[in-house]
Amino acid sequence: MVVIPTYNEIESLPGVVARLRAAVPAAHVLIVDDGSPDGTGEWADQQAAEDPQMHAMHRTGKQGLGTAYLQGFAWGLERGYDILCEMDADGSHRPEQLPGLLQAVADGADLAIGSRWVKGGEVVGWPKRREALSRGGNLYVSIMLNLHVKDATAGFRAYRADLLRRLDLSAIEAQGYGFQVNMTMAVVDAGAKVVEVPISFPERQAGVSKMSGSIVKEAMTLVTKWGFQRRWAKLTRRRRG
Repeated sequence: MVVIPTYNEIESLPGVVARLRAAVPAAHVLIVDDGSPDGTGEWADQQAAEDPQMHAMHRTGKQGLGTAYLQGFAWGLERGYDILCEMDADGSHRPEQLPGLLQAVADGADLAIGSRWVKGGEVVGWPKRREALSRGGNLYVSIMLNLHVKDATAGFRAYRADLLRRLDLSAIEAQGYGFQVNMTMAVVDAGAKVVEVPISFPERQAGVSKMSGSIVKEAMTLVTKWGFQRRWAKLTRRRRG
């Protein structure tokens, strides 16, 4: 099952879903819409009424990316899906590359991440400043949290359902940009197998980006806090030992 959070994505969502259904015809799709005033939710309802593999969830107002995915995961786990995927609605996550993530899970990964920063990965149409910010942010995450993941902020993912059931998802505190890092940290701490699959990541072609400086600042603040918490916990264990 593929979870796609939305807010005002009517310009890009229909094309993304059509490409997804062509790339992975067996996939079920759950649109989690945060009360979009542009008709995104209504479009999702129409698709769900016509196609048993399409589903819609409606939330009141913008409640954050993290909570959208967590509610989507809960919905999928209740219904017995084996693999739960994350995908953006803006086309930056190319549906045609989803089979590569699914294959990585089939080959033994508990979490497959579509990575921009491993060999073979790339971004398309990004200004140098944005690329430097993303690379620098991921380097900071790696140093602070010792995750050994090149693209911990990536949002194109496939999780094995058994892994999600093992995690304490109620302990995931980040709701925005930091959610992906928070989940990566939880997966690594659980001893699960993470595989990064190279992807091509283009700039969105329609709609308006939800990214902002405050979102990035919030994420880096959380990463700093988690980093010091982990270092303190490690130091405490050494003293006790």
